Amino acid sequence: MDSQRNTEPRVGLFATCLVDLFRPTVGFAALRLLEQSGCAVVVPRDQTCCGQPAYNAGDRRTAMAFARSVIGAFESFDYVVVPSGSCAATLRKDYPALLADDPEWCERARSFGERCHELVAFLSDILGVESVEVRCPEVATYHDSCSGLRSLGIREQPRRLLASVAELELRALPEGESCCGF
Repeated sequence: MDSQRNTEPRVGLFATCLVDLFRPTVGFAALRLLEQSGCAVVVPRDQTCCGQPAYNAGDRRTAMAFARSVIGAFESFDYVVVPSGSCAATLRKDYPALLADDPEWCERARSFGERCHELVAFLSDILGVESVEVRCPEVATYHDSCSGLRSLGIREQPRRLLASVAELELRALPEGESCCGF
């Protein structure tokens, strides 16, 4: 976080369709993490799907409509944080490419994309969170999100935070960089 800033960063939490419809506890946990890290968090009610399904299916018109809607709902925030690598990659990388030929939206999409971050990368890279104060006397492994790893370069951040968990034995996942099939 910029040390010259006297106010907490204003973060728009992009809940994602899967979090909204299937795992709302992930959204509530993300909200708590961000607030505990000193952010003022808002979850805009008018957010929609990021448009990734349409984009991946080649429906550019629908994907562009989603992109404009999401940018409009979130562009007033200092940062947009997403608890999903694939949706974060869509907002950060696909929107600027998708709207590159639209004179009204290309700069807005580029500026917006620069402020979009996957949750763990935001905590680690932007806020400087290096450890968590939690105890978990278990054995665990970590499987990288394909989009987080390949599109956003998120690899060390989650491992560093997991390594800070007291009593957690973290084991490497055989073939951990293979796709999970999602």
